[in-house]
Amino acid sequence: MPKTDALPTTQPDPRRWKALIFIGLAQLMVVLDATIVNIALPSAQKDLGITDGNRQWVITAYALAFGGLLLFGGRVADLWGRKRTFVVGLTGFALASALGGAAANTAMLLGARALQGVFGALLAPAALSLLAVMFTEAKERAKAFGIYGAIAGGGGAIGLILGGLLTEYMNWRWTFFVNIPFAVVAAVGAVMVIREPAEGRNRNRLDIPGVLLVTTGLVSLVYGFTRAESDGWSSGVTIGLFVAAAILLAAFVLVERKVKAPLLPLRVVLDRNRGGVYLSLGLAVIGMFGLFLFLTYYLQIVLGYSPVLTGVAFLPMVAGMITGSTQIGARLMTRVPARFLMAPGFLVASIGMLLLTQIGLDTSYPALILPGLILMGLGMGTAFMPAMSLATHGVQPRDAGVASAMVNTSQQVGGAIGTALLNTIAASATTTWLAAHAGAATGPAAAKAVQFQGMVHGFSTAIWWSFGILVTAAAIAFVLVNAGRPGTTTVASGGGAGAAESNEVPVLVH
Repeated sequence: MPKTDALPTTQPDPRRWKALIFIGLAQLMVVLDATIVNIALPSAQKDLGITDGNRQWVITAYALAFGGLLLFGGRVADLWGRKRTFVVGLTGFALASALGGAAANTAMLLGARALQGVFGALLAPAALSLLAVMFTEAKERAKAFGIYGAIAGGGGAIGLILGGLLTEYMNWRWTFFVNIPFAVVAAVGAVMVIREPAEGRNRNRLDIPGVLLVTTGLVSLVYGFTRAESDGWSSGVTIGLFVAAAILLAAFVLVERKVKAPLLPLRVVLDRNRGGVYLSLGLAVIGMFGLFLFLTYYLQIVLGYSPVLTGVAFLPMVAGMITGSTQIGARLMTRVPARFLMAPGFLVASIGMLLLTQIGLDTSYPALILPGLILMGLGMGTAFMPAMSLATHGVQPRDAGVASAMVNTSQQVGGAIGTALLNTIAASATTTWLAAHAGAATGPAAAKAVQFQGMVHGFSTAIWWSFGILVTAAAIAFVLVNAGRPGTTTVASGGGAGAAESNEVPVLVH
């Protein structure tokens, strides 16, 4: 890379705050793309003649490519350099979005979604690892990750709002085209202002066996949950995919223990704090994605909200996330240990989820849904910010890309699992309730009311599960994450050659 792109780690980059603008813009594009297509999907299905059996692939193709290749993308960022990987990811994502917006048939749309996932898997870990190596002073790092955490937490809800606006007032194709200006602005800004520490590169050869094992293992896992949603948990295909995922991922761990230059150095995930973050964050995302799914259907089908009004209804949660991340999490992260933000944050979010278990056929939005969403946003924002920072804090610069990829992997896999698991729970609860009340309907209006009541019962049951999952995430964060508050002391991040390559990086004082 040109010398102008490199900066010694002893000197803070004077343009790092400008760089954060473009990194945040790219992250917003990736996160909102996970939900923006959901609202547009019915229109796209009708326009392109997509069958009911194939429509899930518009979502699944993206999730499989993104979730399966994230660790590979993180390693590529360490190998190529984060700035180069960031720009390549942005360029590819823009081209894939243009292809999706211009899709003339089902195959073209599915191919575009898969390509979006591939380039998103390059872009997301590169963005987070750039923050990890550019912001090393404790208070600045807290502010930077507060902004990033708010974007990561609120982007999905913003996608619902933007998807509703574009679908209702323009065309479903604009849910793809809207990514192009995001990507162009972020790429131009990255080329102009982003510099990264020169010694943070990992030039070891790529671990091809590790890439193949973890990619196929994660794809099998995500696809297994997808098939469980459609075929059932006892289906031979579903069980086979889970068994294959277990074998492939176990083989991946064995390979990573033996190879000289592993794709995922086990030191990254075996660290107690980082492991606790990955696990608790993944569980929290399971609950949050389930809420997005059920509340969207509840507001539109049961309460009769339009797509735009549904998106607007999520705005208080977005505001809560921004407030929790930038005003609570960022201000307290340098004063209290991370677990005293993460665990209470997840618990506050679980209280919001508890309120939402009480939804009914004529629930008042201001009286029940609004406070539930605000508590969800405040709690998640407060927890996300220290989680994002702690997940990459103290890692060797050469491991920053793959450590960042693990954050995104836990979120993406958690989202895929949450959608499939909770949707299956909701559908089963609805079927059971309707079977028990089969004779309650005496006319068309009553039959419709019974159907809606069964649907609401299913949603409420699934939200109860989300509540339990969030409480579990809080417990894991409190027990496993034992790092103290960030200090200004710097120590070598490793011994021997590792320390020589990584220089000195801030770590958490225990």
